[in-house]
Amino acid sequence: MVRYPEHEIAAEPARTVMERLRDEDQSQRDQGLPVEARTRNVTAPTGLFLYSLVRTIQPGLIVEIGSSTAYSTIWMALAARAHGGRIVGSEILADRAAEANRNLLQAGVSEIATVETGDGSDIAAMHETIDMVFLDAEKDDYPRHFGNVVERVRPGGLILTDNVTSHDCRALLEMIRARDDVITQTIPFERGLEYTVTLQQS
Repeated sequence: MVRYPEHEIAAEPARTVMERLRDEDQSQRDQGLPVEARTRNVTAPTGLFLYSLVRTIQPGLIVEIGSSTAYSTIWMALAARAHGGRIVGSEILADRAAEANRNLLQAGVSEIATVETGDGSDIAAMHETIDMVFLDAEKDDYPRHFGNVVERVRPGGLILTDNVTSHDCRALLEMIRARDDVITQTIPFERGLEYTVTLQQS
């Protein structure tokens, strides 16, 4: 019996890996570990939201900036497998990127998703056209990452940013709202998601 009802949608072996990663994250929080020592993965409801979103919009290429140990990556990979999409994640810490790729392999989605070591903006810059970005990195870096990737997201593509109500993301939100080439809205769900759609350049 799964401890997180959201995981019921996932088949084995992904379900077992997801349960373990969610348990690890919650245990770190319960112990009061400092932020830099935690994996800081998304919540199970946010993971299911990502899954549902990817199933709906069917992006070809998803770039994830801040993959941690790949819990959110697995959610999106399970959805992307249904339409032939793929995910390129990023993690600044080499050991954590290696752990993320082991988790993707154990979950049975390594043919769909990979996590590369390095700065998320640099990894995104390797791709000319991106259909969706999931931004879940250090909050102080949000404006820089957003500014670097928005021009690479196709018209009608999506940039989804996590933690915009649980953290002080005013600099990011002010920057996004000052642009005339996107439509954006804050979704007050879980830790807050900024849902930004890119527009056709005039």
